Amino acid sequence: MSQINGGLRKKNSGGEKMEEVVLEVNGLRKNYGELSVLNGLDFKVKKGEIFGFLGPNGAGKTTTLECLVGLREPDAGEIRIMGFDPQQNPRKLKDLVGIQLQVSALPETIKVEEAINFFSFYHGNGKKENIMENLHLEELKKARYQALSTGQKMRLSLTLAMLHNPSLLILDEPTAGLDVASRRALHGLIRELRERGTTIILSTHDMAEAEALSDRLAILVKGRIRMTGTPREITSTGKGWTKILVKTLGSSLEGKKFPGLLEKEENDGYRVFFTSQVRDGLNMILKVVEAAGDEFVDLRVERPTLEEKFVELTEQAQNVS
Repeated sequence: MSQINGGLRKKNSGGEKMEEVVLEVNGLRKNYGELSVLNGLDFKVKKGEIFGFLGPNGAGKTTTLECLVGLREPDAGEIRIMGFDPQQNPRKLKDLVGIQLQVSALPETIKVEEAINFFSFYHGNGKKENIMENLHLEELKKARYQALSTGQKMRLSLTLAMLHNPSLLILDEPTAGLDVASRRALHGLIRELRERGTTIILSTHDMAEAEALSDRLAILVKGRIRMTGTPREITSTGKGWTKILVKTLGSSLEGKKFPGLLEKEENDGYRVFFTSQVRDGLNMILKVVEAAGDEFVDLRVERPTLEEKFVELTEQAQNVS
């Protein structure tokens, strides 16, 4: 595993503020029969950060989250949430952790308002009307669970997970099935919770969502964490390819080959190059266009996206045991 930022400090000799570790996982392993799903995961999550959890289908993301919240028992390894073992202290887990998993169910005939009242009573707190409003559930208070759409059930699940103001909020594909307005509302609520000090683990397939929301990310492939770091740190590692997009009025670049520039595609009249030497690549392109008396319509330099880096790591891992 590549750990870009070298882990989290709990204390230093200079008297600086400690970084409180909310979740610590060491050597986590889980097998289903002969199938090894998790192969020794190690990661830490500090207080007040959004920690993105990325991986292709079958990578082990949901199994990891289920182990964290005590739904599955690990075969090996150690999990500590705010210092305690979730397997040994499930009641404390329920008080401090909010959980929204991909698959959840309530009695078919229970009403939205009844479910919220029940969970509020269970956690010993009042209803959080602002959360209901933010996720557009006010108008569904009298609706029964069986009548809700997939997106509405997801919104209800999120509301129930956040009712007791948990210190740690675990979200597994929270925006799946949500409409645009609900997605935006949820993103705003996640940011607001982080500002209040809530620690959030966000498992998602949406690369733009992960890049926009996460303070740090872990990329899980074939049961192993391949890389951790901030989104910018992750996208700047590896081959270091930078994308150069060029569109000119004339055809000065047609058929031109440039040493050190890899041309992988052409789209909407743009020549698209990849290079690890941006300055040299731009100089070669500029010279050719100027020498031909051509003019630029557009010239852009873009760093690799998180999705491109994710694909690169996933492809590399296919050949790694």
